[in-house]
Amino acid sequence: MVQVQEKLAVQRDYIVQLWGQLTVDYQNTKAERRNIAERYPSSEEEFTFSEELELLTISIRGYASQIQETETVNNCEPAIVHLQQLRVLDRPVLAQFYKEERLHYPQIQSYLWRLDYLRLLVLEYLQMQQSVQPLSS
Repeated sequence: MVQVQEKLAVQRDYIVQLWGQLTVDYQNTKAERRNIAERYPSSEEEFTFSEELELLTISIRGYASQIQETETVNNCEPAIVHLQQLRVLDRPVLAQFYKEERLHYPQIQSYLWRLDYLRLLVLEYLQMQQSVQPLSS
């Protein structure tokens, strides 16, 4: 159990570090995001690239922020399910971007990779944390 707690602490520190790096990365993608917004205008049927990116960013970074502040998230089980469903390339506009434009926007491409990696780290952290909760109760 002590080993798992240590592993959780290391992973939490890595989540916080990556979350901080993503904050800087997001600011550095401003010009690319503006260009993409012009290339992928609004559509009645789906969210735009910018909207999808914002939704993912807010959700994933929100979980990371909770972990930084409280070492867990509220309602862990629904959070795990939500993180499993937040796959970056399952969103049509992001998948289309990745297929067609990723080479023209290297900062956004890198940001999407790191954002998805943060999603996976948070997911793994919560699953590991959940697996030890019955032991510590």
